[in-house]
Amino acid sequence: MAKYSEEFKLMVVLEYLNGPLGCGLLAKKYKPLAESQLRRWVRAYQEFGRIGLAAKKNKQFYSVQFKLDVLNFMKRTGASYQETAIHFKMNNPNLIASWYSKFSKEGLEGLKRAKGRPSMSKKTKATTKKLEKSISREQLLERENELLRLEIAYLKKLNAFQENPNAFLEKHKQRLHSNSKKKDSD
Repeated sequence: MAKYSEEFKLMVVLEYLNGPLGCGLLAKKYKPLAESQLRRWVRAYQEFGRIGLAAKKNKQFYSVQFKLDVLNFMKRTGASYQETAIHFKMNNPNLIASWYSKFSKEGLEGLKRAKGRPSMSKKTKATTKKLEKSISREQLLERENELLRLEIAYLKKLNAFQENPNAFLEKHKQRLHSNSKKKDSD
């Protein structure tokens, strides 16, 4: 359950927009509300209206590619978490901060990992132990080689995008359009 109701958020935001009090004084008036939180609500309300203050009813899934695009946009433009969230029509800049932190610490693997606690079934533990024992050193090296190849390919694409974003996007738009036509003809 959300800490603050949508009605409370709307009331405080409208009081800020229509009244003489600033964020700091309103935050003190409605303790334990933080000034930074109020600023986020005001910005979300100004950009998205009342929908910007609403709590999400269902969990949104974001692909790894989308997360990378968001982080790349933020790095390229120097935008803040809030500005980046608004640009991508998201109302939770803390989610972007979390992605940035994971990417900084763990790289691409940090963005791939699903949120939440892993299952507690005993079968998965037993099968993973068996798999670890059955994988030979040669197979481990082959797997590591493949991961390194993927990483190099990703870095090359990222470099090409940073050098000339428009040409890179045009090239990949053509590929996307041709793939969608193939799917439609099936």
